[in-house]
Amino acid sequence: MQNNVRIMLITLMGVFVGGLLLTGCGKKQVAAPKAGPPEVGVVVIQPQRVALTTELPGRTSPHLIAEVRPQVNGIIQKRVFTEGSDVKAGQVLYQIDPATYQATYASAKAALAKSEASLASVRLKAGRYKELVKIKAVSQQDYDDAYAALKQGEADVASSKAALETARINLAYTKVTAPISGRIGRSAVTDGALVTANQATALATIQQLSSMYVDVTQSSAELLRLKQSLASGLLKSNAATQARVKLMMEDGSAYPLPGSLKFSEVTVDQSTGSVTLRAIFPNPKQALLPGMFVRAILEEGINENAILVPQRGVSRNQKGEATVMVVGAEEKVEPRVIKVARTVGENWLVSDGLKAGDRVILEGLQKARPGTPVKAIPFGSTPAATPAGATQPAAAKK
Repeated sequence: MQNNVRIMLITLMGVFVGGLLLTGCGKKQVAAPKAGPPEVGVVVIQPQRVALTTELPGRTSPHLIAEVRPQVNGIIQKRVFTEGSDVKAGQVLYQIDPATYQATYASAKAALAKSEASLASVRLKAGRYKELVKIKAVSQQDYDDAYAALKQGEADVASSKAALETARINLAYTKVTAPISGRIGRSAVTDGALVTANQATALATIQQLSSMYVDVTQSSAELLRLKQSLASGLLKSNAATQARVKLMMEDGSAYPLPGSLKFSEVTVDQSTGSVTLRAIFPNPKQALLPGMFVRAILEEGINENAILVPQRGVSRNQKGEATVMVVGAEEKVEPRVIKVARTVGENWLVSDGLKAGDRVILEGLQKARPGTPVKAIPFGSTPAATPAGATQPAAAKK
């Protein structure tokens, strides 16, 4: 009985396996699709017109600045301005005690009157002796003495006038006035302070803030490169107008008003190897203050046929040379060594190694091996995808 059961189980298993084999033979194997060349995103190089700029650090300084110092000795009687206010040229700032200078002026005025009175007398005497000497009524010597006395009197009058003018000037200097218009800072002295003529310490400082200078430094090597580019015609500049300058503030914001480049220093700083450039900016709202750190953007010139390559497509080889991958002949990847001059925004400015029409690989660089065939598509375009939910066709049964 047990033997019969075993025989039946073996027979059923054989029938089941045979059915599976027949079912498998009823379907065809679908062949895997053949993979094509990998797709890479490329950008086609086209020369373009680019305005080249240079960003340089610098500091602001006032257009005009004057340190107020006394020109006579004395005691400050009164300060007659408000610290931090705007003052006009000629406005009185300090009053020095004028008593001694007033007395000196009065004395000089009296001395002049005395000299003029004496001169009138000797002039009349010289005039009489001039007529008398003609008729031999007086000797020639008497006439010469009278004429010398006349010249002496005239010299005394001139000297007295000069002394009076000096006394008047010194008296006027007791009123310390503003040499320029602008904003005045804090006062270094108070009422009752003793000041001396042309002292080292300034009483106050006036700065004109309606326009501001920005002094920046540029390396002499960069300046030479710029001059060579202009001389060769690679860059073009408008010589009829001054170079325009833009300004970036300390917080990174842009200053709204453009400035102009005034001049560059004629000597190179031996310690830094740099040249100082000075630009001037209008400052109507006085947003720029002296001593601020800023960054000036100078317009160097125009490159009419600039070759630009996005920075993401440029790498460095073992020698440190800049390289790009291009799609060359037969749609194969070729490495290309290039020379980059500078950055322009997010691009490199290429001076050698690329030409118009070259296709530089920007996307899919991990698949772009030198010498391998690739399929070039425009950078940023989405490759065609298999529609979602697509099914393979049903296999034919045997």
